Amino acid sequence: MDLAGVINFRDFGGMPGADGRRVRTGRLFRSGHFATATEADVERLAELGFALFVDLRRPPERLRDPARRPQSPGAHLLEHQGPTEVAVAPHLAFLSQPDPSPDKVTEGMIAGYRYYPFDPHYVAVYRDYFPLLASVEGPVLVNCHAGKDRTGFLCALTLHVLGVSHDDVFEDYLATNRHNQADARMQEMADGFAATHGYAPSQALLRRMMAADAVYLEAAFQAIAEQHGDIDTYLAEVAGVDETLRGRIREQLLV
Repeated sequence: MDLAGVINFRDFGGMPGADGRRVRTGRLFRSGHFATATEADVERLAELGFALFVDLRRPPERLRDPARRPQSPGAHLLEHQGPTEVAVAPHLAFLSQPDPSPDKVTEGMIAGYRYYPFDPHYVAVYRDYFPLLASVEGPVLVNCHAGKDRTGFLCALTLHVLGVSHDDVFEDYLATNRHNQADARMQEMADGFAATHGYAPSQALLRRMMAADAVYLEAAFQAIAEQHGDIDTYLAEVAGVDETLRGRIREQLLV
């Protein structure tokens, strides 16, 4: 769906899943934030009748850019419940360094991705999200600021639970590079960083920050493997997705 004020909005269903079935379309959506959604955007989104909104932005982000979500009576809302004081997100801490390089961006992003599986505030969201995924009757929307990193990780976990192959999980993750409107957002991003960090970063730096890179998602999975052996064990031990819940989620979202 081409929305004027929301980037990277897309259905992430449709791929082959477990047992020869396919992930439902029209049930799983992902995007960037909704603070700049137009009235027309909100009206179009309302037609989808969302049953669950998952906002992975930290509280300071939500205060700075309040969501303009579509009306969806009875919908559940899950949000990151971390500290409300303004602080730099862990995966963007490198921006406080003078003139960071694209290599520093890569290092910072990898560090952030390794943290996503274990941050207690995100884990709390995951533990609520998966049971709701098994029970809500209607579309689900996962978003963060750009719909790329935090959203990308949770959507990757979701597809894994549904039995989607490793290659297809990464194909969905990397599709952000076709939908994030990087060129159109370049000046907006430069102005925003100049206002908050006192300097205008180079285009090379901005492009590196705005890109989805398979190295990042692999870093999250590698961190999971180091601590839990594999993704399924992590999902059971940390996110609460046991075989029973996995089966219920698949019954809901595979056809």
